Amino acid sequence: MESVDGAARTLPSIGRLSRGPPFGRAYGRFGLSPSGRLLPPAPLSQENADPQRTAFLLRKQWTLYSVTPLYRFSNAQLRDYARLLSAFIAAEKQKGLAVEVGVELDIKVAVSSLPDLKGSDQDQAAILVQLSSRSPASPKNSEEKLIWSGWFCCVSEDDLSENVPEDFTCLPLFLANGAESYTSIVGSWFQKTFDCCFRRLAISPLHLSWMAAMWTGCKVDKTACAMELVFSVPRLPQPLDISYAIHPEDAKALWDTVQKTPGEITQEEVDVFMDCLYSHFHRHFKIHLSATKLVKVSTAIASAHCDGIIKFLQSQYLTGVLMLLTELAISQIQ
Repeated sequence: MESVDGAARTLPSIGRLSRGPPFGRAYGRFGLSPSGRLLPPAPLSQENADPQRTAFLLRKQWTLYSVTPLYRFSNAQLRDYARLLSAFIAAEKQKGLAVEVGVELDIKVAVSSLPDLKGSDQDQAAILVQLSSRSPASPKNSEEKLIWSGWFCCVSEDDLSENVPEDFTCLPLFLANGAESYTSIVGSWFQKTFDCCFRRLAISPLHLSWMAAMWTGCKVDKTACAMELVFSVPRLPQPLDISYAIHPEDAKALWDTVQKTPGEITQEEVDVFMDCLYSHFHRHFKIHLSATKLVKVSTAIASAHCDGIIKFLQSQYLTGVLMLLTELAISQIQ
């Protein structure tokens, strides 16, 4: 897994800035305002959404990137983009940049829309890019194997198009699953074609603590797994992580005593919630977790790592989690 220091770099091929200012005004309230913010509805209104169409996004490890607005991107040309990206990958393979050395693969590219992944009617529909392959030695009628997936999305409470210049498309969050070399090639093509810029999106301990509090308060239908917090101990010769598991009912009971207004959350409430967990841990193990660094949060809703790694676990909360990640992506772009 990539270090936090590497999380702020651009993709290897291109490091230039995209054209023009990405957004016209400051945006984002996630963990930044002590006066509080509304929690994402649980679940967000998705009357016409089909969970089966997004089920493949669950229980996979996705690497997060922020993306500046895409210049002259058109949803009407997705098939053309797939054809052009396929040609670009073939050209990179001819240069010796093929991702699987020694393996000749016939790579097929598919670019499609995911209209269910929207926070409001004003949001752009998510765009899914998939790479699949079939070995030349395989029969022609054999099934293709999915080898890489990536998707752009914008799940927001606000109409971001008002703050983006004409001819630009706002899809600030990109998630990738598969070999990083494929991510680099696909990202390079998008950067060259749409004059945008990708950056790894890290998640700070502050934002992880917000996620822990928010997700603890969410209701799930099935028996919930334990909430797990992972802390990294600094300044040691060898890396040392501390795992802290809390029964979901105990975590929920604690949060209910801390939260003052249902449906809202404040920085003060997050701090009190985490301080109570730290005090309980110190009482039993005499270790001050406040002197460590929170690096991972796992709940029944999702798990998130500070390196910018996310795993979605509940389809009904998918758009709610994406709303938080969209805010983080936009704040990094600005």
